[in-house]
Amino acid sequence: MKKVYHESGVFHVSGEAVYIDDLSINNQLLICKIVHSTYAHATIKSFDLSKAKKIEGVHEILSYKDLPAKNITGPIVQDELILAEDEVSFIGQGIFIIAAESIEIAYEAERLIKIEYEPLEPIVTIEQAMEKGSKLNPTQTMECGDVEKAKKESQHIIEGEIKNGAQEQWYLETQISVAVPGEGDDMKVYSSTQHPSETQTLVAEALGIKKMDVEVETRRMGGAFGGKESQANIIAIYAALLSKKTKQPVKLRLSREEDQIMTGKRHPFISKFKIGFNNEGIINFYEVDMHTNAGASYDLTMPIVARALTHAENSYYIPNAKISATPWKTNIASNTAFRGFGGPQGMLVIESAIDKIAYYLKKDASEIRYKNFYGIDDRNITPYGEIVENNRLYSIWDKLIKSSEYKKRKVEIDKFNKENEFFKKGIAITPVKFGISFNTSFLNQAGALVNIYTDGTVLVNHGGTEMGQGLHTKIRQIAALELGIDIVNIKVNATTTAKIPNTSATAASSGTDMNGMAVKNAIDKLKKRIAQVIVDEFNKDKEQTLSKIENIIFNNDYIFDKINTERKISFAKALSIVYKSRISLSATGYYKTPNIYYNKDKQKGRPFHYYAFGMSVSEILLDTLTGYVKMLRTDILHDAGKSINTNIDIGQIEGGFVQGVGWCTIEECKWDAKGNLLNNSPGTYKIPGITDIPDDFRVNLLEDAPNPNTIRQSKAVGEPPFMLAFSVFFAIKDAIASIGNHQIEPNLNIPATNEHILLAIEELKKK
Repeated sequence: MKKVYHESGVFHVSGEAVYIDDLSINNQLLICKIVHSTYAHATIKSFDLSKAKKIEGVHEILSYKDLPAKNITGPIVQDELILAEDEVSFIGQGIFIIAAESIEIAYEAERLIKIEYEPLEPIVTIEQAMEKGSKLNPTQTMECGDVEKAKKESQHIIEGEIKNGAQEQWYLETQISVAVPGEGDDMKVYSSTQHPSETQTLVAEALGIKKMDVEVETRRMGGAFGGKESQANIIAIYAALLSKKTKQPVKLRLSREEDQIMTGKRHPFISKFKIGFNNEGIINFYEVDMHTNAGASYDLTMPIVARALTHAENSYYIPNAKISATPWKTNIASNTAFRGFGGPQGMLVIESAIDKIAYYLKKDASEIRYKNFYGIDDRNITPYGEIVENNRLYSIWDKLIKSSEYKKRKVEIDKFNKENEFFKKGIAITPVKFGISFNTSFLNQAGALVNIYTDGTVLVNHGGTEMGQGLHTKIRQIAALELGIDIVNIKVNATTTAKIPNTSATAASSGTDMNGMAVKNAIDKLKKRIAQVIVDEFNKDKEQTLSKIENIIFNNDYIFDKINTERKISFAKALSIVYKSRISLSATGYYKTPNIYYNKDKQKGRPFHYYAFGMSVSEILLDTLTGYVKMLRTDILHDAGKSINTNIDIGQIEGGFVQGVGWCTIEECKWDAKGNLLNNSPGTYKIPGITDIPDDFRVNLLEDAPNPNTIRQSKAVGEPPFMLAFSVFFAIKDAIASIGNHQIEPNLNIPATNEHILLAIEELKKK
């Protein structure tokens, strides 16, 4: 197939791409403003809305007393108040919602609302929550082997601690929703959500109506990165509540500052570990205790904890392990999904432990990593009992070590560091093994609807959402390949709950895997119907050898008999015959990921359909006087199976890696003791820019690596590349360590900002 570009690429460049904020509704459209808490923890003693309601242009102001149904919501556990009642639990929590004719009028109304608070002591950090025993949920523990026995048998045992901070998703399009009332209870909601079915459910519950009365549509999002998997729901609920009350369309769009204050981030973790190994660095046991800041409510914390547990060993075989994780409840906005979904936090700890082993044994960390990789035929069972099949770690390692000239450059870097006092270089290689599927097994299902028209064009509907990652582009390609027609005749429609019901979130990197298979299932049904009609057409002349349905091929805009190749008909002409034969040209498709299961009580099972593998080598230059890090070169080799779209996959790898570099190095969320997020704007919160991309950036896909039992033998690429950024973090540690001739391990956590790097350097110099 010819090279295929992003299906909305031209529209993005020309400005024609329609986002929710571009929708032309009508002149009745009202604007919603959320009045939120300015305290992290306080009781609400009283409030007065009377003056605000009198302002001309204000159509409605709702408090919890005015809601038509229950005042509680949540994606898994319903523990989030839609509007605060007698107490607020984080800065940014909604208390009132205003519907006005303009945002300026809404702001004027907000200024006239009187709220009397009685401040209470907030819990902001993990340490404070642990001290006060503020657990969100009981500790989850996964075990394999016999850790206590292994402790007695290990030649060496070391322990350590690693911390990682939060990270703002910083999608370009902030949270937004438009609700449009219809007749009766009907409500059409345009939502920038990764999970339209969940949004539909929670809007229906908040309005006190049935799911069939609510349609949620998502044409495209301006980025999401997990931040719109669950936290888009409350935005849609607010717009729908005001729309139902006013009987007019209502739009709610958060400003950038509001978005950063009100929405959750990647979960910060504090993790303590103990690890046993022999003189060669081969791990005998691993014991880790992870603690995370969940924020004010349940949200998606427990599934994130589950993925941290199932990725705590990353790419390494560990025969004896005890892996625990505890979520702590605090008074900040509830933390939520972010690319990697707990995987980065879990992997960081084992990579830090391996780095510590290397310093202890005075060996290169790459040697320790290689020796502990999962084996091909043995040493291949994870702590949760799944066998690591189709292991690509060794083939990727061999190719990348050679292509990156890692060993040669390591020698050159050592020489450079000895000759330079203030500038130091560092290099590291790190692997990724990331499980593909939702940890919660029942979420691994998808639906599709495919309509073929008599002019030969095809309209595809599926349950996945487009957030810039190229999902709709890949679905177009899949449909075109399966039908054997030109991609210009395929269109993917907006995602809507009215067409595809009960879908799962576009998350867990499984959007193409599941929805692509559902589309194929629908097309297989249609091809069978079409083929039967065409066989009958081919067999009208009884004197010839009869065509058989199993020999009918769809290819190159034709349908033909592969045995009797002279018998062929154009795809478009065939459709006319099928239609006149009164055969349906519309079919639904369905897919459920096979052979996956998980026992959460025992923490055992086969939660993942397959694993995506990748590795990266990064070299950095460190200015030891300022802490500034320059990315010199990164080499990545990633396993995308048999790539459906190489351009999109490489783009996802590049973007995921750079976003990971942001988390590892420059993105730092800072709260004060009162729970205020101090850097809540583009001016104070910095995401990676063009200067944070490696000067020499080499990204390649592993060749000749088809993935069995997946759509066109491909692999997911959304989340796994994020963790490739660990090579940058450990390259920075390597550069700092060179100041002490690699005799002392630097004390460095994530994010490794300039400030934290300088502190690590000063601490190392004192030892």
